[in-house]
Amino acid sequence: MKFLHTMLRVANLEKAIKFYTEILGMKLLRQSDNEAYKYTLAFVGYGDETDNTVLELTYNWDTSEYEKGNAFGHLAIEVDDIYQTCDVMREQGVTIKREPGPVKGGKTVIAFVHDPDGYAIELIQNKSIEVSR
Repeated sequence: MKFLHTMLRVANLEKAIKFYTEILGMKLLRQSDNEAYKYTLAFVGYGDETDNTVLELTYNWDTSEYEKGNAFGHLAIEVDDIYQTCDVMREQGVTIKREPGPVKGGKTVIAFVHDPDGYAIELIQNKSIEVSR
């Protein structure tokens, strides 16, 4: 078995693609429209789908808003320098929802941001790279 992708429904595909590619550094791997059922799929990720788990962004043409529910938590992305990453994101207009710092009762340094649709993204400092602030 292999974990292939996670799907998120998005209200504005262009904004979502811009966030995941320009802010988080993923690549747009493929995109397709389904005229009959009125939706577009865009797959983004850090590498080719054959070797990496990717993110599927689903845009339903007739839906501009979704309820997030309370079951979904967040996506987690490892970064090499969490402080610099947050500084760059802030400069690009991203609101840092939780500033970088250790998790409660632990040493792992994390931060949280939200994508344009409000999905939470946890940034986790790469433990093999030591940074300080």
